[in-house]
Amino acid sequence: MTAGRPALSVVMSTPPPPALSVLDLVPVRTGQTSSQAVTASLDLVRRADELGYRRYWFAEHHNMPAVASTTPPVLAAAAAARTTRIRVGSGGVMLPNHAPLVVAEQFAALEAIAPGRVDLGIGRAPGSDPVITQLLRMTGTTSDVDRFPEHIRDILGLVSPEGASVRLVSRPGGSGEPYAVHATPSATTSPEVWLLGSSDYSAGLAAAFGLPYVFANHFSGEGLERALDLYRSQFTPSEHLDAPRTFVTANVVAAASDELAQERMLPQARMMARLRGGRPLVALETVEQAAAAEAEDHLASAMLDTLRSRWFVGAGDDVRARVAAFAAQHGVDEVMVSPVAAAYDGEPMDAAAGRAETLELLAA
Repeated sequence: MTAGRPALSVVMSTPPPPALSVLDLVPVRTGQTSSQAVTASLDLVRRADELGYRRYWFAEHHNMPAVASTTPPVLAAAAAARTTRIRVGSGGVMLPNHAPLVVAEQFAALEAIAPGRVDLGIGRAPGSDPVITQLLRMTGTTSDVDRFPEHIRDILGLVSPEGASVRLVSRPGGSGEPYAVHATPSATTSPEVWLLGSSDYSAGLAAAFGLPYVFANHFSGEGLERALDLYRSQFTPSEHLDAPRTFVTANVVAAASDELAQERMLPQARMMARLRGGRPLVALETVEQAAAAEAEDHLASAMLDTLRSRWFVGAGDDVRARVAAFAAQHGVDEVMVSPVAAAYDGEPMDAAAGRAETLELLAA
């Protein structure tokens, strides 16, 4: 060091921790009733609100023994009634299953219940098997997936305070005059609309519409970087958003130790193996049931290493650091976690101790 010159110090800046949100499928374990599963999730959303989580979304899935989240707007309404700050909504409503006006009315009503804290996340996947999809899409143009962009435009207009208009070309004596339609009368605010997806299609559509976008990384994990790059590079500013806005999702299990987290992960890993292998679906196993069954059939053994590389499973401090690094890697300020920690035998049926512990350790 040269005499008389002060030493130079290099200060490494650490990115701030991301905001945290929750995606809930309302898991149903062996022996648990729908009422108990919903009670556990509503207790969890109340805890997430206390812990400072940004938003809490319910997924839409149908006819699955391990999933009670079939109607996001109903669950979001119950969540809104039990919280004061956190945003509530859908992750997401599978739009081809529903008439756009019905979706708009449901979420306009939610916005009236909880003004300024409602999210309408929209996807175009079926959320179930082909038989249930056919039952959901039996009538009308709702079943036309090719009209998805048109239906998005309809919803954006319907939920706005200005409403939308249709042309009455089929009305007796009508000459195509406009007819005003509002999802709810006298609206002053609108739910925030997000497009969701696990492919380039939704990323491109969100960019073209100037809407916020979420890639379903918790479901697939394939193509995340490509989808985010496409969304950001093709984004067109709109009246809804002036710059790209996105976050990432992830499956997470945090516990007091890595060993305990790995135990709580196994039932969900086995459920994923059943789903991808086309096996009959069952209620979610407990930790003990999964461990005993895995020793016999090795259902999840082949995919455990892959899931561990994509999921965030481990002790609280480690998982929290890895989630923050994941957010920084993809240039987002928010991570939506799906807490997939299963229950042990003997834990209360109307609570979700492992999922609550995951949220608490992440927020520490």
